[in-house]
Amino acid sequence: MKQFALVLALLAPLLNAQQPAGRLKALILTGESDAPYHDWRVTTPFLRNLLERTGRFDVKVLEQVPGAGAETFAPFDLLILNYNGPRWGAATERAVEEFVRQGKGMISFHGVTYGAFYGMEFDPAARHWKAGHDAGWAAYPALIGARWDPAKIGHGRRHVFTVTWIDREHPISRGLDASFLANDELYHRLDLLPGTKVLATAYSDPTTGGTGNNEPIVWTAAFGKGRTVHLTLGHDLSAMSQPGFGDAFARGAEWAATGQVTLPAGISRPARAKDAVRVLVVTGGHAYPVSFYTLFEGYDDIAWWHATSPKEAFSADRARRFDVIVLHDMWEDLDGPARERLRAFVESGKGVVEVHHAIVDYTAWPWWWQDVTGGHFFTKEQPGYPPSAYREGVDMVVTPTKLGASHPITRGVGPLVVNDEAYRGMWHSPKIQVLMETTFELNDRPVVYLGPQPGTHVVYIQLGHSDSTMRYPPYRKMVRNAILWSAGRLK
Repeated sequence: MKQFALVLALLAPLLNAQQPAGRLKALILTGESDAPYHDWRVTTPFLRNLLERTGRFDVKVLEQVPGAGAETFAPFDLLILNYNGPRWGAATERAVEEFVRQGKGMISFHGVTYGAFYGMEFDPAARHWKAGHDAGWAAYPALIGARWDPAKIGHGRRHVFTVTWIDREHPISRGLDASFLANDELYHRLDLLPGTKVLATAYSDPTTGGTGNNEPIVWTAAFGKGRTVHLTLGHDLSAMSQPGFGDAFARGAEWAATGQVTLPAGISRPARAKDAVRVLVVTGGHAYPVSFYTLFEGYDDIAWWHATSPKEAFSADRARRFDVIVLHDMWEDLDGPARERLRAFVESGKGVVEVHHAIVDYTAWPWWWQDVTGGHFFTKEQPGYPPSAYREGVDMVVTPTKLGASHPITRGVGPLVVNDEAYRGMWHSPKIQVLMETTFELNDRPVVYLGPQPGTHVVYIQLGHSDSTMRYPPYRKMVRNAILWSAGRLK
């Protein structure tokens, strides 16, 4: 028995090393956000899923933070700050301070870099934050590791930029590629506190409205015995869906909670089939609910990338790398090279799914609206055509046609009952194949249809104006079906 016990004692370190690390308990503090694109209702479940699918975290959510105390936070290893709203009150703020000070962690990002915690208030007339009458949460800058003078708050135009890890030996960055791409806003002119350790920076290009400097993007700070991590990235769900953000956030969360990182590079990427449909999602030119991005999440057979303008989407043959383009932008023209690349994409037999206001897309290009889309919404009067009409926030019933009842895109989907935007007075090609239609008096009859050109895989879906439509399960199923069908994966 003594020999057996001795063997067990000698093997114990090896056995323990082979055991997976236990799950860390994380709590997301949320319930308020300051801008539509910082929508906590969308980003909170995304972050929760991002961390839980690593297998390292159990994540809970607290939407009513004021009144929470030490007993609320005690079971957790990590606080995740996804909040920009009124102060929480002295007792709750002290409880957060003590939570970190005693050796636990906090991670924060983007939309918490300014706001009431800093004593700021929003000036609606100037559409800008300014210094307020409240001095703010005294410990907050030390928790975040930075201040931001209201006069300096800003960023250039949202664009794709390279984030470079300047500390390659920190546990968060160790083993990662030297840089990654962000599709985001690049915050500038932040004032970091002494002791803040910058892990990653990005060049703020003056041509995009930047400073010409390398601006801090990811950093850490010590607070008492605890650790905090802050990322200036994370403007919206599209920005968070970039793999570089996911790796930095997941590994940063683990380090903040434990001081170590066991998660490998690429841990944030969802498992996908090797032959997943590669989708390029194009937006810009028109506002839309951020829940639009959720249409592409949660599928192992769809991998998506985002372009915030046609210029970005159709430059340097970028689109050629994809199987399907989803258009949710609204630009009436394209330059010559972009037209050539898009035409080559369509004529190669690849797929196009156009959603809602994309019916206005590229209408200065007759080939596109006559032969590809098969429809045209007239934003202004044109020879022979009066302006088309629209009406927001109306209830519509959309039903499958005889073709739509059996077509792979709409089979088993309808009827749809939605509150969305009606379009009336459009031109429709007599060659389109209508899958779903409505008899609503403020809307033209065709609602979902296939483009008129033989041999192409083009789908137009008129619905897609409201958040409720984006979250409506039959609509989500139809969009996914349209993507798979246009890629030749659904028969």
